[in-house]
Amino acid sequence: MKKFPKIVFIGSNHFSLYTLKELYTKQYNIVGIITSPDNPFFKNKGEKAFTPVKIYALENNIPFLQPKNLRNHFFLENLKLWNADIQIVVAFKILPKEIWNLPKMGSFNLHASLLPQYRGAAPINWVIINGENKTGLTTFFIEEKIDSGRILLQKEIEIKKEETAGELEDKLKKISGDVVIQTLENIIKNKIKPIYQNNIDSSLLKYAPKISTKDCRIQWKNPSIEYIYNKIRGLSPYPTAWTFLFFNKKIFVRFKIFIVKKIQKIHTFSIGLVMITNNMEMIISVKEGFISIIEGQIEGKKRMYIKNLINGLKIRENLFVR
Repeated sequence: MKKFPKIVFIGSNHFSLYTLKELYTKQYNIVGIITSPDNPFFKNKGEKAFTPVKIYALENNIPFLQPKNLRNHFFLENLKLWNADIQIVVAFKILPKEIWNLPKMGSFNLHASLLPQYRGAAPINWVIINGENKTGLTTFFIEEKIDSGRILLQKEIEIKKEETAGELEDKLKKISGDVVIQTLENIIKNKIKPIYQNNIDSSLLKYAPKISTKDCRIQWKNPSIEYIYNKIRGLSPYPTAWTFLFFNKKIFVRFKIFIVKKIQKIHTFSIGLVMITNNMEMIISVKEGFISIIEGQIEGKKRMYIKNLINGLKIRENLFVR
């Protein structure tokens, strides 16, 4: 185990777990972990309530804290006892200065975009929704303004034309450990020259705000089939694009859509018309062609391939989405 530096790792989800495993496997000195409180929805259900990072901490006897309030005096005093040299943050909530300003070597964050572009909570979703062909990872020192600290390292990757947010997240996750470790080693060896995110024309920046359920509703009347296609794959598998599937004007269900293909073709059908083909395909008419559903989920049922979904429909004619 490396004695220096003493690291506090801060994260909760599977993305952050991947980085934590890389650090721990390579014998970095993780003196403690900060992770989110247990999920109250799964109270009294053991590990179901725990974050992936907490489970890993328990398995490897790493001390951890789960503060409900990041400014709580008792929590902050316990954090100080770890006497960390540096803190590494991956996919966590906004930290107050009382935390990120503690270590003498600073605190750095891993962000899933090429900063300064796509500052915010959902960069992986938004780069696909906006039809970008590249993205990456950025490490930066945490400072007062969110995602605006001095850049330490960046790694760029390509976004494939049919890639979903989930697939892109998996790609970024696999390189996250290397990016964090390279950043850490450069800080230790004093090889980093941080780049300030100053003098940037804000009109040129794209942002990645948190996505609400309302934002996920598909606007079938949008004139661009590319926009509809990108939105669906940018929200797949989570938080998931959705629409209302109508069987008539009074009977409808919420319909989540995960995987689609686009068919650009001139037609005269009304926008939002749903057609079931003889080959058991479901296609939806949009202005520039059709969106063909590959995987979806009817409210109250499981996610399934479209042939299985169609088999479960009692009504297959005069369908439309809105």
